[in-house]
Amino acid sequence: MKRKYNDDVKQDRLSDLPDSVVLHILSFFNTKEAAQTCILSKRWKNLWKFVTTLKLSTRHFETIHPFTKFVSHVLSHRDDSTALQALDSHRASIVEAYLLKKIVKYAVSHSVQQLQISVDADFQCFPPCFFSCNTLTSLKLSLGFNTLFPNFLNLPALTSLSLRSFVFHNSDDGRVEPFSKFKMLNSLIIDSCMVCDAQNLCISSPKLVSLTILQSYFGIELSVPSLHTFTFTGCTIPNKIYGSKSNLSTIKHVNIDLPSVWESAKTSSALLSWLSEFAGIESLTVSLDALKVLSLVPELSKVELPSLHNLKLLKVGRFGRSSIPGRIVDFLLQNSPSAKVNVITYSGHNFLWG
Repeated sequence: MKRKYNDDVKQDRLSDLPDSVVLHILSFFNTKEAAQTCILSKRWKNLWKFVTTLKLSTRHFETIHPFTKFVSHVLSHRDDSTALQALDSHRASIVEAYLLKKIVKYAVSHSVQQLQISVDADFQCFPPCFFSCNTLTSLKLSLGFNTLFPNFLNLPALTSLSLRSFVFHNSDDGRVEPFSKFKMLNSLIIDSCMVCDAQNLCISSPKLVSLTILQSYFGIELSVPSLHTFTFTGCTIPNKIYGSKSNLSTIKHVNIDLPSVWESAKTSSALLSWLSEFAGIESLTVSLDALKVLSLVPELSKVELPSLHNLKLLKVGRFGRSSIPGRIVDFLLQNSPSAKVNVITYSGHNFLWG
C-alpha cells in the first residue's frame, strides 16, 4: 500500500519564515554553521552576513590557520551597516595579537553591546577604542592566569561584568577600587581573582544588584546601596565583610558554599560573622559542606544569632543522601522558626551556580 503524505509535510516551512525570524534562529548558531547555510538556496546565500551575533571558536577548526582565515573572511564580508549585538570569541591556544585586536576593533566599531573574550592574551592585544567603548553593556573576560586589570577602563554603559583570573592593583589614592567608574553596573562576577599586596577589594557601585565571588582571596569592602543578591564560594572566606560604607541591609538573597575539606575554627568563626551581618535577608542557600564548617563554632547551640529575623526560605544543597544535622538548621531558624526549608540534592561539582 502506498503511503499518502500530507501537503504540510512536503512544505518547506523554514523557507516561508520572514528574514527577521531566520536571522534570530541563526544567532544561536556558531558563526561557522551560520555561514554554511549559504549553500541551502539563493535566498540563504547572504543571510548570514546580517546576523547580529558572532560566535568565533577554534573548537570548530582542526588547526589555527583555517580559523584565522575564516575570521578574516567573516569580518570582511559581513554586512557593514549591520550593528553587532554580541560577539563571543573562544580559543584554546594563545591568540595572535593582531587577530584579537582586529576582532575587538571590529566589534567596537560596529556598536557591540555584549562582548565575551576567553583567550590566552593580555590587554596589550586590545585596541585603544575598547577601553572607552560607550555601547558595551555586558563584558565577560578571561585572559589567562593573573592578568593585571587596568584601572583606566572606562565603559559608561556597562551593566554586567564577569572577570576570571585577574589581579587588581591599587590606584593613585592607594585603594584597590577597580569598578568605581562603572556607574551603571548591575551585575558583577569575580572568579579566581587576587588583590595585590593582600589589600582589600573595594567594590563601590551605586546600582549594583547582584555580586558573585568565586574562588577569590581578598578582604571585601562594600559600598553598594542597591545590592540585592550576594553569592560566595571558596575554600576560605575573609574574617568579615567590612568598611564604614558597607551596606548590607538591602541584601535579600545570600548563597554560600564552603568545601568542608577546609574546615577550621577560623573559617567557621568568619562564616558566623558573615551570617550575623545579614540582618534583612529573606532567603539563604547554603551547601551541606558550609553547614559542616559552621558546626565547628564552639557551643553553637548556645550562640544567639542577631540576624535572619526576616528569613522566609532556607535551602540546603547536598550531594547524594548525606544527612543534615538538625541542630544546625534549628540554629539558623532561631529567629525565623516559620521559614520554609528545602533540601536539594545535586550531582554536579558546584550546586549553587551549576
